[in-house]
Amino acid sequence: MVKVYCYDRCSTCKKALAWLDQKGIKYEKIDIKSQHPDEKTIRELHQKSGLALKRFFNTSGILYREQELSKKLADMPQDQQYALLASDGMLVKRPLLITEKAVLPGFKEAEWSEALK
Repeated sequence: MVKVYCYDRCSTCKKALAWLDQKGIKYEKIDIKSQHPDEKTIRELHQKSGLALKRFFNTSGILYREQELSKKLADMPQDQQYALLASDGMLVKRPLLITEKAVLPGFKEAEWSEALK
């Protein structure tokens, strides 16, 4: 089953879920604010994705900007970045698509189409 971590007030999440509905793809919707992934899950998703850990941060989010993470992440140890992502779901890039084979932060139609083949 496809899982999607999302936030109900996020326009990109709404667009992604509408796209999944249009394609007839069944998914489990998980509220990233109230049920955000824990540190172990973040580690597993990151490793499965093969992407840079920075891609998992919601760089346009209020918390990211308030904490000035754009200046801090480059020098921050990876373990600390995992702990930070697990501390608040609003720091995690959304929507976060999880399939058997792929993990994709953010919604890019071409990437999602490829992952859901």
